[in-house]
Amino acid sequence: MTKTGTQRDQAINLLRVKGIARLSEFRDAGITAAAVGRMVRGGEVNRLGRGLYQLPDALLDANHSLAEAAKRVPRGVVCLVSALAYHELTDQLPRAVWMAIGTREWMPKEGRPAMRIVCFTDALLTDDVMTVHIENVPVRVFGVAKTIADCFRHRRKVGQTIALEGLQEALRQRKASPAEIARHAERGGVATVVRPYLEALTANA
Repeated sequence: MTKTGTQRDQAINLLRVKGIARLSEFRDAGITAAAVGRMVRGGEVNRLGRGLYQLPDALLDANHSLAEAAKRVPRGVVCLVSALAYHELTDQLPRAVWMAIGTREWMPKEGRPAMRIVCFTDALLTDDVMTVHIENVPVRVFGVAKTIADCFRHRRKVGQTIALEGLQEALRQRKASPAEIARHAERGGVATVVRPYLEALTANA
């Protein structure tokens, strides 16, 4: 088998395992950018966007854009409206993926998918993070109670209506308890904002 053939097989195997791969991951596996480029031109690999690749026959998940965003920003966490949508707490379909990054992290360049970047302190960035797998890609997403509190904390960005909708749905679907939401609201400094809504929504519970 020629060197090119070996690199082709390695590239296909890498994509089958990872679902979506960055160009740097190909390089780490000993696969050159030239080999990847030939596969793209030959239709064996799809270029999703800047430095992101996937097999043409890959089954796309409904949350495909979250997998792409996680590959572009590996240390980021899906947050706010995108996290609400992932947890099925809103009917809103965000045009861009909302991602939280650390205050000292680099801001990703424009590309696909479109992203809305929000900077979180280290304490808030690491609190209540769950890892899910979408198309074999590990994606970090904030939990339900944390997401609700964050939406109220960033209500000027996402809108008060969205934050309230998420709170109502989380309680209705029993995906988070009032105590959990109150605890995260306290950590995020929005306890006084969230408390009246919690009391009103749970008064007759």
